[in-house]
Amino acid sequence: MENSFPLQEDIDGHVTERHGMLPGRAPDPDVCFLVTLHPVRREGKCHRRPRQGIHADRVFKCQEIDELVDEWTPEPLAQPLTPEEQADLASVPVIVGPTGPKPKLSSGKTVINLASYNFTGLAGNEDIKASAVDILQKYGLGSCGPPGFYGTQDVHIQLEQDIGDFLGTEAAILYSQAFSTISSVIPAFCKRGDVIVADRGVNFAIQKGLQISRCTVRWFDHNDMESLEHVLESVEKERRKRKAPLTRRFIVTEGIFDHDGAMSDLPKLVELKKKYKYRLILDESVSFGSVGRTGRGLTELYNVPASEVDMLVGSVANGLSSCGGFCAGSHIVVNHQRINGTSFVFSAAMPALLTVAASEGINILRNTPSILSTLQENIRAVHAILDRVDCITIPSHPASAVIHLQVRWPTLQLPTATTTSSPGKPSNPLSVKPRDPPQFNAEVEERLLQDVVEEALTQGVMVTRAKRLRGQELIDVRPSIRLALTAALSRKDCEKAANVVKAAFVKVVGRRR
Repeated sequence: MENSFPLQEDIDGHVTERHGMLPGRAPDPDVCFLVTLHPVRREGKCHRRPRQGIHADRVFKCQEIDELVDEWTPEPLAQPLTPEEQADLASVPVIVGPTGPKPKLSSGKTVINLASYNFTGLAGNEDIKASAVDILQKYGLGSCGPPGFYGTQDVHIQLEQDIGDFLGTEAAILYSQAFSTISSVIPAFCKRGDVIVADRGVNFAIQKGLQISRCTVRWFDHNDMESLEHVLESVEKERRKRKAPLTRRFIVTEGIFDHDGAMSDLPKLVELKKKYKYRLILDESVSFGSVGRTGRGLTELYNVPASEVDMLVGSVANGLSSCGGFCAGSHIVVNHQRINGTSFVFSAAMPALLTVAASEGINILRNTPSILSTLQENIRAVHAILDRVDCITIPSHPASAVIHLQVRWPTLQLPTATTTSSPGKPSNPLSVKPRDPPQFNAEVEERLLQDVVEEALTQGVMVTRAKRLRGQELIDVRPSIRLALTAALSRKDCEKAANVVKAAFVKVVGRRR
């Protein structure tokens, strides 16, 4: 039936014959509208024009067309979930009551939480909760408007000042949703004709920002400073060869990468951006609130002035256990976003109680550096246990509070995840695909890792697979289990959880040998 439906062609033929044109080419829209609605029935038959293919010489009766219409079934908006997808959704644990280092699940079990981004343990801080209750009574719930119109309140301005002072920048701008922060910042400054040199391993939010900007994008190998310099040189050579004018040029990367926990070499990034005259957009959504003596991120860790980073983007949700994101920089950078940042202009401002909670969190981090010391001790304790496990590979930096655990394939009787190396040949900067992409079976690895997650949960430790949008991200990311460490747990609890995860890996992988 799918090739026998004649109604649209009959209408087109009818209109062409009577009026000498198709509706889309008619000079008068009103005439087109009336012509399209004109009855096409004539003596019980539907008029047609000569056609080729199925039913080419047939005149359809209106009753036949009605029957075809009744029988036609449109394609579904989306395919039904597969059994694996249904099982994946059903396996998500539900927390009853407050989240924190040891939440209670709907099953009644209390677990050690290594899944939530609660790096500094501020989610359960009693002083913050008390301040939030006071603000709720004073300000009410939501802001009911975007910041650029009528949603700005004094507490929003205060938090922006607190963030700028904390990081050492001239100013900062607050966004109400963390994901949309970087995807709004990039297109606010980068337009068609501008050049962006980006890391191939950037997160999905950055990828969307690059797509929206419509810039010329060149790619360098993941966290490879030699590859970055090679691409910067090639961009300049290409410009000189074409005798093209200078345009705005940006380096876009992450402080700690969300996909694998690797850490950028910030001093080298600053050196290269100065040498080749680029601006640096650094996404510190994971590193802000998790590295540095007081959680200021890579600028504090590497002792690099924040003014050396043109746009420093961070997550208030991750680093301060509240919600939203921010971009810190110069007054010019911040004020430009107030009229050009799409998420800032069109999204409702953060609720006042969450804004004050973030400000209180900054004060706590500023005055209690022991929080970050405890966090780093917990990270080292977990690494000490998991680094020695034969069936686990850890691509994350030793200081990253987000630790990714991948399956070490040589221990399994499965296709080996290898790369075919060709030394000396750089990747093509025009393509997001690296020269030698890692080979892995995402479906097999995700199923195996999900077994590890469920095994750990039965032993009282809540972890999660790093969830991906397969088919939507620019490159496939290798499946992993993502641990999120927190200062709210004791070293003993972290060691206990790490041993549970280790035992779960050994047990699950042992079945596949």
